[in-house]
Amino acid sequence: MSLESPVLDIDPLIDDPRTRIVVCCGSGGVGKTTTAAALGVRAAERGRKAVVLTIDPARRLAQSMGLSELDNTPRKVAGIDESAGGELHAMMLDMKRTFDEVVLQHTDQERARAILDNPFYQSLSAGFAGTQEYMAMEKLGQLRALDEWDLIIVDTPPSRSALDFLDAPKRLGSFLDGRFIRLLTAPAKVGGRAGVKFLNVGMSMMTGTLSKVMGAHLLRDVQTFVAAMDSMFGGFRSRADATYKLLQANGTAFLVVAAPERDALREASYFVERLAAEDMPLAGLVLNRVHGSGAAQLTAERALAAAEALDDLSEPDDPGAPNDVNDPDDPDDPETADAADTVDAGPVAGDPSTPRLTGEFDESAENLQSVGIVDQPGGKAGLRTADGGEGTPSTDSADTSSPESPTGSPAAPVPAQDPEAGRSTNPDPLDADRLAAGMLRLHAERMQLVARERRTRERFVSVHPDVPMVDVAALPGDVHDLEGLRAIGERLAQGQPTAA
Repeated sequence: MSLESPVLDIDPLIDDPRTRIVVCCGSGGVGKTTTAAALGVRAAERGRKAVVLTIDPARRLAQSMGLSELDNTPRKVAGIDESAGGELHAMMLDMKRTFDEVVLQHTDQERARAILDNPFYQSLSAGFAGTQEYMAMEKLGQLRALDEWDLIIVDTPPSRSALDFLDAPKRLGSFLDGRFIRLLTAPAKVGGRAGVKFLNVGMSMMTGTLSKVMGAHLLRDVQTFVAAMDSMFGGFRSRADATYKLLQANGTAFLVVAAPERDALREASYFVERLAAEDMPLAGLVLNRVHGSGAAQLTAERALAAAEALDDLSEPDDPGAPNDVNDPDDPDDPETADAADTVDAGPVAGDPSTPRLTGEFDESAENLQSVGIVDQPGGKAGLRTADGGEGTPSTDSADTSSPESPTGSPAAPVPAQDPEAGRSTNPDPLDADRLAAGMLRLHAERMQLVARERRTRERFVSVHPDVPMVDVAALPGDVHDLEGLRAIGERLAQGQPTAA
């Protein structure tokens, strides 16, 4: 029994003016960035003013959009058909620069300089766990607040787990609300000289221990950073909550991107369940790099059987097996013996009244030339003289273009020769059989891959039968220009889910 999922219609989704944000998410290496870029190109050429926010894209993808590089500022993509009124911009998230912009926007200049120069902040903004995911949400909020584009397409960060994307805002908020941060900021929040004296004893004991563990310089950097960021902690939390609500709004659509592989679809299954638990609007699943065959009626089993049959035909005969062809050197062969008797009892050479056997050499024709002796059919083309030298070949007897041999019998056909390669151009049946067998084995491998992908897809559909899906056929090569992105967009719009 085959299972079928609902069809995911891409064009109605990106054409709907109520769709303001499309989030492409999934595990790493499944084509999220290419899918997001292809959606942006297709949406822009259908009349939407779109911007694609990519996270750590490959350089070839930036070049496919006609851009030498991508940075934290949206740049217009040239080469887009704007006849429908749309346009496309693209940008790449710069995590540290985005963090710097948040600091500059929500604090005064003096405190901002103290934060930006702080070594702990520089480490935090460059590689703290969850910072990239949080800054992606921060940039999404900034783009939505500008209201310059009617469609924002987000490529989520390539993390080990796709769930990190949803957990990042809460994780950073938990860090800012953690006991360690509250402990470091406690002295600054206590009013009065008595409170400071009360805490100084405990703090000196704690800082002494932490200095031994973390180092005095690191602890001092952390305290300076926390003191400077104290006024911004509330802003981080409020913006994280606002962005989270934005993701739950009706104008947002999540597209889970996966490949027909077990690990990728398992991650996609977890993500679908998590989106449902968080009340996030799921549009459907894009199944990338699906393989197919133009000769699906030829199964892998039949192709392998045919390849083995061709191999049997192309193998040489067993030397120990009986051979139907007469061996002229076998004295035990009765037919050979009879033929030998006939030859032995043959006519006398030179008797014109006695008929000769077909193919018998006419010895009377040897000395027709006055300059030498005519070679027999297997000898040299030149004439041999009586003194052992070679004479000039006679045009009468050494005419190799004559259609008949010197005996008067038709000459054997000569295979056509390739004048350039110097070899016969007649195809070898054995080579053709081997080539056909190799092609059949390649087809069998493809059909086995198709069957494996179908079984993997079937398991996902059995767990999530209501999730709309679209299959995107695998391309023969990488996408390296706008035409390649358009081809992906066409396959997204026209692809139909295959029966699992």
